[in-house]
Order: sequence, then structure tokens, then C-alpha cells
Amino acid sequence: MADEKWKSTITNIGPGKIEVRGYPIEQLMEHRSFADVIFLTLKGELPEPAEAEMFEAILVSSVDHGVSPPSVLGARNSISAGNALNAAVAAGILSIGDVHGGAIEQAARIMQEWVRKPGSPTELARQLVDELTAKNRRMPGYGHRLHSTDPRTVKLFEKAERLKFSGRHIELCKEIENALEAKSGKRLPINVDGAIAAVTSDMGFDYRLGKGFFILSRTVGLIAHAFEEWTTQRPMRKLGDTNCEYIGPARRDVGSTDES
Repeated sequence: MADEKWKSTITNIGPGKIEVRGYPIEQLMEHRSFADVIFLTLKGELPEPAEAEMFEAILVSSVDHGVSPPSVLGARNSISAGNALNAAVAAGILSIGDVHGGAIEQAARIMQEWVRKPGSPTELARQLVDELTAKNRRMPGYGHRLHSTDPRTVKLFEKAERLKFSGRHIELCKEIENALEAKSGKRLPINVDGAIAAVTSDMGFDYRLGKGFFILSRTVGLIAHAFEEWTTQRPMRKLGDTNCEYIGPARRDVGSTDES
């Protein structure tokens, strides 16, 4: 029906009133951090102190990773072409997909599915790796082009252990690393995406928020990169690897179509 109202549990607004999940915005502004309010908005409740510290570390961990990721190149290319800051940041976010920035969601989905199965984390990890190998699929969240040990992973797991968030998902995550090495003969370290997938799963977050966590963090870096490009570089400069070798057809002539 045309007059039927749709429902939302997130924010209640009215004249002189803004309440996020029931909390007045002015009270949140006074007493809570930005990370606390993100947690509230996504999960529906304010974080306990341990949750707040853990979530803050998660958000900080992916804030930026240099100029090489597709999202950064997308943002810098866009603003170099003369677009506005918001368009450049949007271009960067639209460059986030299943391959770049999608591993948190994918890894968390697998971990959340497999921890419900019977068996120890060691047994489950071996079964999972065997299954992935048989299907010729890789486990998202493992391996890194630059880091043999990802410092962000180390710190996230340290905090999770201290703050009592190191549960069955993190156990499985670590055992998967061991099973992958045993299967392939080479070490594929848990990267920051795999670590965030495990920690957020042990914190009770739905795996479908995985890309959201990455976008929340990386948007800060995208704004910084776009602004730097805008204010310090000449427009329409060459960005990324332009050393392209043409391998298409050799020169050929169209020929005349004049039949007169």
C-alpha cells in the first residue's frame, strides 16, 4: 500500500532529535569515540571496554597500505582526471571487490561455516584444506605479496588473546595456516584480512559485514591519497604500470569499399 511505512532500527530523527540505536547523538558526541559509534551502528549496542579496544585496532589495521592497491590507484587516477574529491573516493571504493578487499568476507564465511562442524580445529583445518585443494580453490586471507609475517596480524592476535576474544575461529584460522603449509610445502602466512575475519567472527559479527570493515578503514587512506594527488601533483599524470606490450594483430588495412 502507498501509505505503508517501512521500518528501520538504526536512527530515530525528529525536530531537535537525533537518536542512533536509541542514544541521543549529543551524548554519543560527548562520551563515546567514533569507533564506539561505528560498533553501535553496526551491531546495535555500545561496545564493552574490551570490545571497544579490539574494534579500534581492527579499524586502524587497514587504514592504508601505500600507493599500489587498486583502490588507491583508482582514487588517484580519478582525481588526476579532474574529478571532485567525493568522486575520487567513490572510484577508490568501487575498486574494492572480491580480490582486493573481499577476503575478509570470504574467509569469515568459511570460518563461520566450518567452526559449526564437529571436530577439533586441527582436524577441521585439514579437512577444509583438502576440500579446497580438491576443488582447486585457494583459501582467502592467507599469503601476502610483501609480508612474510604481517605485523598487523601479529598485533590483532596479541590483542585478541589479551582481551579474551581468542576463540574457536582464531584457533581454526591458525590451524588453517599450518594445514596449508603441510599440504603445499610452503608457508602462506595469515594476512590482515584473515586475521580480521577470525577476530570479528569470534566477536560475533556477521561475515557479510567483511567488506564493510575494509571500506570503513580504507576510506581514510583513500581520502588522504586523493587529497595528496589533488594538491601536490599535476593533473592527468601517468599512474600505475604503463609498461604495456602490445600483442594484438599486426598492422592491416581496411581496404576500399568504393564499388564505383
